[in-house]
Amino acid sequence: MKGFSNRFKDFPDYIIGITKEIWEDRGIATLHEYYASDIVVRSPASVVVGNQGVIAATMATLAEFPDRTLFGEDVIWSGTPEEGMLSSHRLHSTATHLGDGVYGAATGKRLQYRIIADCHAINNQINDEWLIRDQGAIVRQLGWEPRDYARDLIDKEGGPDAAVATFHPSRDVAGPYKGRGNDNAWGQRYGDIVTRIMGADMAVIPAEYDRAVNVAYPGGAEGISHGPVDRFWMSLRAAFPSAKFEIHHQIGREDPMMPPRAALRWSLTGKHDGWGGFGTPTGAEVHIMGACHAEFGPWGLRREWVLFDETAIWKQILMHTG
Repeated sequence: MKGFSNRFKDFPDYIIGITKEIWEDRGIATLHEYYASDIVVRSPASVVVGNQGVIAATMATLAEFPDRTLFGEDVIWSGTPEEGMLSSHRLHSTATHLGDGVYGAATGKRLQYRIIADCHAINNQINDEWLIRDQGAIVRQLGWEPRDYARDLIDKEGGPDAAVATFHPSRDVAGPYKGRGNDNAWGQRYGDIVTRIMGADMAVIPAEYDRAVNVAYPGGAEGISHGPVDRFWMSLRAAFPSAKFEIHHQIGREDPMMPPRAALRWSLTGKHDGWGGFGTPTGAEVHIMGACHAEFGPWGLRREWVLFDETAIWKQILMHTG
């Protein structure tokens, strides 16, 4: 790993190692070393530029959830140390709501939820990031519905005219990473599957997914077999039938002791003009930042994880309807 500390054996070890060091080992100050001073961090909720904003957000989260853990389930990556590498890091987080904060007064409730973070790293430092937390799972475990949490957040931020704008391509800040992933066949296969689903070809599900597929979807939802897959993707696309679907990043990998797997980062941009998973059509302009991972086996796609932020979607809808 040219340009990286020799205490890391490979890129996944670097990503998993610094994540634990920063969050669980309380090495927050190491963000000055591991994150570029002008890093751009995009989440569905906002865009943050600069390391100081990342440090402030990290400390606020740990004040609210002091025992938070971040278990790295997988790192699907592309690139080279010389040119820079992009990691799509899937994590399973646990935390207890022990402090007051953005989620309200401390409840003492124990949470678990997933995260997918796409990070670009070169010379031992991360300088570009896309971060999606399962906010739907978090707020549901705290007793909220995502729509109600979004409404309360708008109120706390000063109402529709003052509330923090969610992420949208028009508000993006260009970072140093311009890559699109790699041309591995497994990434291409998964990209084709999701593209066909978004094109209303739901027949691809029984054709390409293992009949015993295990799935994990936003809101902490889990399921097995084709039914939950069809219902999830149908519910999403039906709510935004005319929205433009785009894959922004695509990786496929085959590694020792791992099944073939893929990672996608994608978006839906357009109007909330259909009956689906987000209630009565409102005509609101919505941008959805999504990420998903998949593993393949002898009978097709055998495991799938998909994330987007339901609260950010509801915030856009509510800002439109008032």
